[in-house]
Amino acid sequence: MPAAPSSPPLALTTNIALLPGVGDKRAPAFRKLGLRCVADLLLHMPFRYEHEHAEQTIAEAGALIGPHHNAEANIATRGEVATCRPGRTKRQPYEATLHDGTGTMQLLWFNSPWMKKKLHPGEHIRVWGTGKRHGDYLQMVNPKFDHYDPAPAPGSEPAPAARRDRLAPVYPASEQVTSETIEQVIETILDEALKLVEEHYDEAFRTKLALPRLDEAYRMVHHPATEDGAKAGRRRLAFDELMLLQLGVMMKRHHRREDLKAIALAWNEPIDVHIRARFPFELTKAQSDVIAEIAADLQSERPMNRLLQGDVGAGKTVVALYAMLMAVAARHQAALMAPTELLAEQHFASITEMLAGSNVRIELLTGSLKKARRPEILDRLANGDIDILIGTHALLTETVAFKSLAVAVADEQHRFGVHQRVTLRAKAADPSSCPHMLVMTATPIPRTMSLTVFGDLDISTIRDLPPGRQRIITKYVPQAEADKVYEFVRQRLDAGEQAYIVVPVIEESDSGLKDIQSHYDRLSRGPLAGKRLAAVHGRLKRDEREAIMNAFRGSEIDALIATTVIEVGVDVPNATLMVIEHADRFGLAQLHQLRGRVGRGSRQSLCVLIADPVTDDGRARVEAIVKTTDGFEIAEKDLELRGPGELFGTRQSGLPPFRVASLPADLALLRLARKEAKAWIDANPLLVGERDAILKRRLLKAHGESLGLGDVA
Repeated sequence: MPAAPSSPPLALTTNIALLPGVGDKRAPAFRKLGLRCVADLLLHMPFRYEHEHAEQTIAEAGALIGPHHNAEANIATRGEVATCRPGRTKRQPYEATLHDGTGTMQLLWFNSPWMKKKLHPGEHIRVWGTGKRHGDYLQMVNPKFDHYDPAPAPGSEPAPAARRDRLAPVYPASEQVTSETIEQVIETILDEALKLVEEHYDEAFRTKLALPRLDEAYRMVHHPATEDGAKAGRRRLAFDELMLLQLGVMMKRHHRREDLKAIALAWNEPIDVHIRARFPFELTKAQSDVIAEIAADLQSERPMNRLLQGDVGAGKTVVALYAMLMAVAARHQAALMAPTELLAEQHFASITEMLAGSNVRIELLTGSLKKARRPEILDRLANGDIDILIGTHALLTETVAFKSLAVAVADEQHRFGVHQRVTLRAKAADPSSCPHMLVMTATPIPRTMSLTVFGDLDISTIRDLPPGRQRIITKYVPQAEADKVYEFVRQRLDAGEQAYIVVPVIEESDSGLKDIQSHYDRLSRGPLAGKRLAAVHGRLKRDEREAIMNAFRGSEIDALIATTVIEVGVDVPNATLMVIEHADRFGLAQLHQLRGRVGRGSRQSLCVLIADPVTDDGRARVEAIVKTTDGFEIAEKDLELRGPGELFGTRQSGLPPFRVASLPADLALLRLARKEAKAWIDANPLLVGERDAILKRRLLKAHGESLGLGDVA
């Protein structure tokens, strides 16, 4: 008789369906949690631990809790279900009594009508949870439980061993796959899986930083002996995530500084005077200080990689234009990339106006450009007959080639990923060179985040606002008082001012959110009847959108009903009112950007948030935006509420979120990783050699594409 086929040896890539306790039926539910193989299970971190006390008799539990009313403790016990009684009403709990020969305990389950099918008199169960003294008897509310057979037949499942005193991991789970199930599956494969984990640090490095071995770190988080052990294991795994990211950032930084060259641009007093003469206003001291920092970078062959951050309306675009004009003055080219067509069009219009009468040749390249014009613009660009090209993601396509790109600017950097900035930087004609790179943001980078993917950037900050700008007043109003808001809007429109009214969606839906067309119809027939209204959103054709925006700038439209398409770049000094419907549905950075569309003239401006927040985060965002107009303070709050994902630009760049590390909580660990990564790359810039082979492989897998490391390593 042939021997039964043996199961293949376990590998980190072993399919989840092949593991004990999973199988083909359960596998889809595991995959929905992102658990596809053994490696995913190891990386599935507990988000907390529960201290499970050793199992006791009911009498021992009573002695532990004590005689005082409402005294409580975490306990575990087992026994026979003596009675069960469903609640007579929905509010009454399902009640059972448990007896073990030493005493009786009352068990209550609230809002659990299904319990009448799960529990019956005469069954034996183990229960665990918070027990407390309620009058003269013990009680446990909503305990966890499982069934067991106190006298199993030979060959059947034995009665479970008594629960031990331990730290139980609690995993991210679902209704289909509980935390307990995940723990059981991990427990069955943990010992064998840990033998497959390769270490990438030597013992000396681990000793210096007090890091356990990688396999031990996984054991400590999944099967902790103590709370300190669980923390030590988590620290090692969090450090690894931060270290890999910092190694990538430092490798890229080293490559840019040591291996690539940019065009060194001249800067002197005549050039400075000539450029400033193009601006119809005097630059602020803050703008001049930042220009000096940028000009110093541009005079070097070492490629600039600078972040220009400043609050909404601080005058960043003029500073960027100054840098681009330095390129033009030296007979080279510049590019400005914006995240939306509307913003690109705004930049094109404002820069064209500022440079009217000059010899600077400017063009606009977006996805909606007429097909007949595109080849002509691309030919002129390649021949050097365009000095400044402004556009959207269309600048990144392979057909866009510059003759001599010296300065590249990306506006609203949080809308672009690291990878897209790398693609723009690669537009230099010579593969061994790259343009000077300036990225701008009105969403300031929190201090913590400036050490992450932005660690490759030098940072310049404009903190002052141009003279004459007044602080914007921000008010929060519930939906029930919206009519009063629009009465006030009408009064301001009657006085010759203009308003933006922002809604969250374009089309009507079942969400109950106000949409463009319905809100336009309601306002034009009701509180704003007779006023000149227009609607603008991202689906309009460019010509139609431009016509509406030009009419609004020319005061031919009183109020603009819009989506967040007007979030950035729109500058109309006469617009003094911003009304945001369902404000709790917008991100904090979005709210701050929208508010910044007003307050651009000398009149007092007002931002009104209309909302009935239903979530804690929604309330927190509304409260934060009312409390302060400081974009730097708002950025810190935004990080606290949303985490680093959006600020990383992960959606655009593909940068994976952290599984273990948490910012800003792990700031000290991040600083340590940054210091060690810098020293590591200084010593071995390309991670060559056997010692760093595993580390390099893991770095490229984690961040190779998102950080653009392919051309480096």
